Amino acid sequence: MGVRKKTNKNPPVLSHEFIIQNHADIVSCVAMVFLLGLMFEVTSKVAVLFITVQYNVTISTNEGLEETAVNHFHHGIKDLATVFFYMLVAIIMHAIIQEYVLDKINRKMHFSKTKHSKFNESGQLSAFYLFSFGWGLSILLSENFLSNPISLWEGYPHTLMPFQMKFYYICQLGYWLHALPELYFQKTKKEDIPRQLVYISLYLVHIAGAYILNLNRLGLVLLVLHYFVELLFHVSRLVYFSNENRQTGFTIWAVLFVLGRLLTLSLSVLTVGFGLATAEQQGLDLAAGNFNILFVRITVLAAICITQAFMMWKFINFQLRRWREHAQAQSLKKKQAPSKSKSKKDKANGVNGVSSNGADSPRAGKEKSS
Repeated sequence: MGVRKKTNKNPPVLSHEFIIQNHADIVSCVAMVFLLGLMFEVTSKVAVLFITVQYNVTISTNEGLEETAVNHFHHGIKDLATVFFYMLVAIIMHAIIQEYVLDKINRKMHFSKTKHSKFNESGQLSAFYLFSFGWGLSILLSENFLSNPISLWEGYPHTLMPFQMKFYYICQLGYWLHALPELYFQKTKKEDIPRQLVYISLYLVHIAGAYILNLNRLGLVLLVLHYFVELLFHVSRLVYFSNENRQTGFTIWAVLFVLGRLLTLSLSVLTVGFGLATAEQQGLDLAAGNFNILFVRITVLAAICITQAFMMWKFINFQLRRWREHAQAQSLKKKQAPSKSKSKKDKANGVNGVSSNGADSPRAGKEKSS
């Protein structure tokens, strides 16, 4: 289950290098302790808190003459234990993808150090975004959220969730929490740490906010939309690293990125600004999970708008930098073209001069001899 990097060096036990090289094995052992806890009656109750989804509620529904029981879940403080366990699982999966997929490709491609780190980042995020997008889309289709947009705010607070939706949020929080220790395990450069801390914090705040405030339906739709756009970007970057002439994906991503920001703002304003504002249940009720008051709605919309504005600002800077680099490359090509033509002309003139002098020299010798 664990992954061990092949190395000839044997660092001291419990040193930084030892922990970094063997972190997947160490985390695998910790996760195995929780799994072994299920086998014993004394520890099974504690182990269940970490491994299984908590706060199960069984609701009986009448479909014709038959009565069926449907399991739903709500959130609570015990979810922190479950998130911790699946954070360990995310660390193990990260190490498996790194060693058995990305490291093998890196050895074949011979990337520079800068491209090496960016390739690893895009490779890990591409796998995660692809998995999360597919899983989230299947939940949206099964719950009919796309065909019935009114369900995003109708019946708020949405305290009860189906198993797939709750487990989806648990895994999302576990993955983005695992990204924090990965900064240490992957020996991230100091200049890259602030940038990564910012986007990890944004993910955690928005996902946890949607989960705690019972805006799980809106949060799921926005996550699936965002993950699709981010998946396209990182796949385009992987293709670019394999062949720098292939940049069509970045153009498609740029268009979808802007559309994604507009759609995110539209859905957020429609759901929070109009849908919840006209909902029947108004007021703050922590026991019922109702946070439908003006202050919370303004705070949620402000957080979403500020985040979208920040992303657009980063996007504009990214595009300006690309255009600047492209313009510089074009100007260098134009400067090199005339210099090459001049050098060719000079060489041609030199060859003609030599040949003409060589043709005249025998005649000149004859004239002198005569």
